[in-house]
Amino acid sequence: MISDWLMSIEGTDAGHKLALLLALSAAFLHAIFGALQKGRHDPWLSRGAIDLSYGLMAAPFALFVVPWPEPHMWPIFVGVYFIHIGYKVLQAMTYTRGAYTVVYPVVRGTGPLFAVIGAGIVFGESFTWVQWLGVAVLLTGIFGFAIYNLRTITVDRDTLGPALGFAVATGLFVALYTTYDAYGIRSTADPFTFLAWFFFIDGLFFTPFVAAYRYRRMANPPELGPLMARGFVGGIIAFLSFGSIMVATRLDDVGEAAVLRETSTVFAALIGWLVLKETVGPRRLALMALIAAGAVIVEMGG
Repeated sequence: MISDWLMSIEGTDAGHKLALLLALSAAFLHAIFGALQKGRHDPWLSRGAIDLSYGLMAAPFALFVVPWPEPHMWPIFVGVYFIHIGYKVLQAMTYTRGAYTVVYPVVRGTGPLFAVIGAGIVFGESFTWVQWLGVAVLLTGIFGFAIYNLRTITVDRDTLGPALGFAVATGLFVALYTTYDAYGIRSTADPFTFLAWFFFIDGLFFTPFVAAYRYRRMANPPELGPLMARGFVGGIIAFLSFGSIMVATRLDDVGEAAVLRETSTVFAALIGWLVLKETVGPRRLALMALIAAGAVIVEMGG
């Protein structure tokens, strides 16, 4: 079984290499996931459609395929549930108040810093001074993106102050769920038990109800077909993105995986450049290079 193979490579060089690949894959997919939620629909509607999709897809695996969680896992799932509610509320409040290109780098920049600190407290992990240098370089690039975009945007400027505050708080919850989910996936014998029940519980028991409430109160609600199609695509991406980073934190250091995931800011800019034909320019290229260099320093300095 895949789960047996994963457990056999935990803490090995092969596990480290796979964790690196999974963290970078999660970064790329998370850039797409964030753009889907911020897209043309209300963020709560988009998130509700995504959560409903991956919750329904996970249900048969949780109930009938993977081993059932051990008794000690149920309190952990309660913690997971409420932490992710806090994250989603803060993220929606951030996205409804600020321009995506400004608030997204702030969220992704504060997350890894807090996650490295949290991993040190919870798991006893420690970064070398070279890795801390890499974190500093990476965060300089990420926050540089936020400042660069802040200077050029013309929309949502009246709500930008609160949006940035919510973005920092969201980053704190990103670190909190990264650390706590790593604790959860390490606490069960089969990592796929945690993944299936995480998506089942997280997807069906909060956000869809909030989204349905907002939908019913809208004067001109969007068509359900395109919204649910976006939710289905987002659900698949969520499985791959969040699943990848969770498995990476079981195989290797939590802090390192969290930092590497934040190269998602680079992927978001590349998607804008290559797919959406946005202008990048020398400043943004330099900031992208800083983020990539920071990730390389973190990886090589371990």
